[in-house]
Amino acid sequence: MVVSIEHLQQHIGETVDVQGWLAGSRSSGKIAFLGLRDGSGFVQGVLAKTDVDEETFRIARSLTQESSVVVTGTVRADERAPSGVELGVTGLKVVAETEGYPITPKAHGVDFLMEHRHLYLRHRGPWAIMRIRDELERAVHDFFGERGFVRFDAPFFTPNAAEGTTNLFEIDLFGEDTAYLSQSGQLYAEAGALALGKVYTFGPTFRAEKSKTRKHLLEFWMIEPEVAYLEHEGNMRLQEEFVAYLVGRALENRRVELEMLERDTRSLEATAQGGFPRLTYDEALSKLAEHGEALTWGDDLGAPHETILGGLYDRPVFVHSWPTKTKAFYMQPFESDPTRVKCDDLIAPEGYGELIGGSERIYDYALLKSRIEAHGLPQEAFAWYLDLRRYGSVPHSGFGLGFERLLAWITGVHHLREVIPFPRLLTRMYP
Repeated sequence: MVVSIEHLQQHIGETVDVQGWLAGSRSSGKIAFLGLRDGSGFVQGVLAKTDVDEETFRIARSLTQESSVVVTGTVRADERAPSGVELGVTGLKVVAETEGYPITPKAHGVDFLMEHRHLYLRHRGPWAIMRIRDELERAVHDFFGERGFVRFDAPFFTPNAAEGTTNLFEIDLFGEDTAYLSQSGQLYAEAGALALGKVYTFGPTFRAEKSKTRKHLLEFWMIEPEVAYLEHEGNMRLQEEFVAYLVGRALENRRVELEMLERDTRSLEATAQGGFPRLTYDEALSKLAEHGEALTWGDDLGAPHETILGGLYDRPVFVHSWPTKTKAFYMQPFESDPTRVKCDDLIAPEGYGELIGGSERIYDYALLKSRIEAHGLPQEAFAWYLDLRRYGSVPHSGFGLGFERLLAWITGVHHLREVIPFPRLLTRMYP
């Protein structure tokens, strides 16, 4: 009977087969210890010379790292083992033996591990991170599905920039026209919201930023819900519920993986309870000044400023009601003060910076048209976007969450390259 490692605890006392690979091994006299993995988890196999024939014992002691094997053994409870069990090995079949596996049990540099990313994914740290990523991807769909949202797929090729920036990958369409790789699905999600009420996009986006910081990737995944008849306050409530839900799922279903990463979960436990603090932009500036970082009104926040603000709390903090001149053209200004817009940034604790940018969108045709003109954007590229205000416009809001930034914070890793299977960076396109 073939049983996956993650289900071995349900088969204590039974003899089972495990199909997997040798993650590592050691031997001591008449006992060989086999570190086994099968994709679902890790377990130690204990092979005593008295339990097998001499040839099997010889093979077990000579097996090389990452050889693929089928191991037969009895499942035994072991409180000392992370998996809670060990395997008393009675049989061993080698499927394919490996020679010269490059990632040996010693320290390797980051460049080396990234060069061998296709193999490094097999090891405990990346394995745990990818399991958490999988859990949270499914949690995204569960959260929105339970609340009546419709998954809405935005195109990767776009005729314009969502925020009017120049950080776009340009594509030559056979010499006939120019398109860009999408930096956001938001504008298309707005069309979806006015058709379907509540939608969300979830897919890769692309930013042509020549940045080498730990918080940037050229290709990353974004989650962008958009809701008709939702205003600024409700938008922030939705963001808080969403982040608290995702963090709660990680704590509930991937506790073993978080422990494997040695993640201190205190800020995650607090986040799962909700109750995110809120600061206006002006209040944020005051707090930064108290910490020796004086900014002029209208300045954007840099990474050091986000680190300071995030460090004031044990859970994410909203900074809202920003100056109009610092934000994108589509954001709705306050009726009582058009110098400010109904938007927010959600900043993570522990130095991980901005997780979410959200806003209520301008729904008045004339105002949006004037903002497009003021930003020097091509009117023809936004004609369809203006149509959304021309025909049945309503107040609506949404936000964008950078999935890799959320994952980096939840897992506690330093660099975004660690939380995506194959990172695309300014200095790396291989493998």
